[in-house]
Formats: sequence, C-alpha cells, structure tokens
Amino acid sequence: MREELFKIKEASLNNIKDAIDLKTIEEIKIKYLGKKGALTGLLKEMGKLSKEERPKMGALANEIRENIENSLKEKENTIKNALLEEKLKAERIDVTLETDNLILGHYHPLKRTIEDLEDLFIKMGFLVYDGPEIETVENNFDLLNTPANHPSRDMTDTFYFDDKKLLRTQTSPCQIRAMKEIGAPLRMICTGRVFRNDEVDATHSPMFHQMEGLVIDKNVTIANLMHSLDYFVKAFFGKDMKTRYRPHYFPFTEPSLEVDTTCPNCKGNGCPSCNHTGWSMELLGCGMVHPNVLRNCGIDPEIYSGFAFGMGIDRIAMVRYGIKDIRMMFENNTKFLEQF
Repeated sequence: MREELFKIKEASLNNIKDAIDLKTIEEIKIKYLGKKGALTGLLKEMGKLSKEERPKMGALANEIRENIENSLKEKENTIKNALLEEKLKAERIDVTLETDNLILGHYHPLKRTIEDLEDLFIKMGFLVYDGPEIETVENNFDLLNTPANHPSRDMTDTFYFDDKKLLRTQTSPCQIRAMKEIGAPLRMICTGRVFRNDEVDATHSPMFHQMEGLVIDKNVTIANLMHSLDYFVKAFFGKDMKTRYRPHYFPFTEPSLEVDTTCPNCKGNGCPSCNHTGWSMELLGCGMVHPNVLRNCGIDPEIYSGFAFGMGIDRIAMVRYGIKDIRMMFENNTKFLEQF
C-alpha cells in the first residue's frame, strides 16, 4: 500500500504541474480526492491491513492528501492570478488618448444663479446659513407668526409627514434657526429647495428654489430694506433696472411689500415680453420683521428691529435668462442646457 500511495502522490503532482486551466484543476481534484477518486478508493482498503500497519498507512495517506490539496490550491491561485493579469491588460484604458468627441458639461442656470446670488450677498456682508428640508411645523409656521387658520397650513398646500414634521414650504425657517442660534445683530441669507402642493405649469412647480434674507440690528428701518434691495437689483440685473414696491401681506412681516422690476428686455419701455407694461413679473416679497417673530426667537423688539426678504431663485433665473417656462429647468434637456 505504501508504494501505491507514493504512486498516487507522484502522478497527482505531475498532473497538477501540467494543468493550464481551472477546469483541469477541478478534474484532478475529482480524480484523486473525489468520492470515487484514487486516493479515496485506496483508503477503503485500509481495513485489510494489520493493526500495526493501519495507523502508519493512515498517517501517510493523510500527509499525501494534504500535499495534493496544497498543490491544487497553489496551482489554482497561480492560474487565477494569470487570468486576472490578462483581464487587466485587456481592459486597460489609455487616459492620455486624445479624442475629437469630448463633450463638456454646462452650468445649470439654477446653479449659476444660486452661486451668483450668494457671492453678491456675501460681498454685501451677509453670511450664508443652511437648514434642513424636513422641518418642524413650529419653525415653518408657528414661530413665523402664521395664524392657525392660514391657508398655507392646509394639506392642499403643504406636504406633511405628521402633525409635527413637514417638507418646508419656504426657506424662512432658516431665519428662525439663525436667530435662535446666533441672536442679534444678524445678517444672513439661506438658499435651498422648498416644496408646495402646486400644480405644474409654466410658472409653478411642487419643488422649487428660494433664497431668504434677514437683517437684525438696532435702528433698522424700511429705508435700509429698500436701499439693500435696490442695490441688489442693480448689481444683479443691471444699473438701468428700476424697482416698484407694492403693499402686501405676510404674517411674519409688518409692513409687508412685494417688489417688481422693470422688464429686462425693454428696460421699462414696454414690449411683448412684459405685455407692454414695462414691468416684469413680481420678483420678491419683503417687509419689516414682525415683533412677534423677534420675541419668539428671544430677541427684544424694543431694542432690535429688522427686515426680511424672500425670492424664488427659479423666477430670478427666468427673468435673468429670459426663460419662459419653469419646467424647462427640470427636464435635463441638453439642447436647453447647452445655452448656458
């Protein structure tokens, strides 16, 4: 039996040495170590040996089995590494290869508008503050002095998770967070996505972008508000742009105003784009921060006053680039984006 064991060892190791693929390795494993393999079959004859020879042959057989298994594993790894090397060579990419079909991306008009707005207000001394899109009802409505029966609270206008959480309908909750965190004096802006249950049309979308601004300090008046916004409009749209302020109502400001700008196409002379009125669409809302809002955030309205403003960035981009339909900015149409 000793001689037969060594013959199996020699034959198996030679077969392993000559193997060139994984299929052959598997066949060798079955041939010698499988249930009907040569070594397995020989071990079944162990019962015919004497009691003295049986443990010696058993130890030798186990040693030979281990040698065969180790050789198989080593050869298998060698073949796998060679296959991997071939695959890597075949899939190698020459990153220095020149091509005439290089397509460059384009700045999205919304992204460009957001960055330009932030850069302008940073130069005006504002800090950029960020807040979550999933907000509390308290920050989104209660602390902003919104009445309990205000229509903006309805489920037809707002996306609620539960009684306390919602998708923010405006970036105004960032004002609440900033006043609570930083206090007064304060000069900040916040840009981001907001959500309302609107029907999709040329000027409305259930998801759009807003920028909120807030200034809190001593002796802040509506003159400061109008000067700051006039400066913004001229710096952003052109020095020949004019503004028009109309009284409005917002629960978080008093008095409240809406701001129109002259048509960027005709500069106020009247054209088909503005229906010959000389004025573009309503650009933003603003007003003096309501004393209740200041109190809700721990700021004494007897000492501090302030102004706030909010604008739709999508609308700013539409006015700036002459885009007629807000849906065009969300369709990922490359022909549209290549213009910017």
